Amino acid sequence: MPPKPKRPCSKPGCPELTRERYCEKHQAAASQAIPSRSYAKMYGRRWRKYREQYLDKHPLCVCDECKRREVPLPADVVDHIQPHKGDYKLFWAPANHQPMNKRCHDKKTATEDGGFGR
Repeated sequence: MPPKPKRPCSKPGCPELTRERYCEKHQAAASQAIPSRSYAKMYGRRWRKYREQYLDKHPLCVCDECKRREVPLPADVVDHIQPHKGDYKLFWAPANHQPMNKRCHDKKTATEDGGFGR
């Protein structure tokens, strides 16, 4: 069977031709660029069940803004206080979890990550 034809590297602006998605120069950077996909495996059935039980026990958001409110917003997200970054023990540590409203969680995450979409 003949080899696949070479095509341009998928890195924008790179003129190199390769049989893979990225040329050798950009292959390593591309494999490190998307770590969140590996985290997706952690958020499976076990996490969904844990999340449901956790939110049943902790129904209100605990963010600073909601603490000042007369009636806090309902919690619908279990937040990792310290980002786990793939650390299995930190991911499952109950002391690292807090109930948050999705809006409050999105603000916190955007602040920590340096903006939305990063």
